[in-house]
Amino acid sequence: MTANLPEPVIRAARPADGPEYVALVRGLAAFEGLAPPDDMAAGRLLAHAFGAKPRYELLVVELDGRLVGYAAFFETYSTFRALPSLYLEDLFVLPEARARGIGRCLMLRLAGLAVERGYGRFEWSVLDWNADAQRFYRSLGSHIHTEWHLCRVDGDALLALAAPPDATP
Repeated sequence: MTANLPEPVIRAARPADGPEYVALVRGLAAFEGLAPPDDMAAGRLLAHAFGAKPRYELLVVELDGRLVGYAAFFETYSTFRALPSLYLEDLFVLPEARARGIGRCLMLRLAGLAVERGYGRFEWSVLDWNADAQRFYRSLGSHIHTEWHLCRVDGDALLALAAPPDATP
């Protein structure tokens, strides 16, 4: 980290971090030009992180008593490796806290968790227009797979796909 600046603390998120965490998620949405989670979605986000059966894990970065970044991640599975994988859903650091090595520290912590847990790999996606992030990930030794394309079904298309087939020919 940079000399004479307070040292950031990376730790597991706690339920009390909820409001600041939601603000960070909304900051990421603004950065990516996406609609942020509304209040109902924010409630689900917190319930899924801190409920009785968490659906994902969350690391936060605290600097001078406030949260300035986070990493949301969960376990997936690789049938070809026959091992679980760590999937990073979000990595975000507030613009004013960037260029201090915080993102790198988060990635190192996540890689350490993947190794500690016996995972076969650590994966994430990066937007095609985010050249800074791509450069950063390559600097960590990451290979960006351009031959794979993300497929997604959501909203009405998901409902239609899940609907039982029409019985009439």
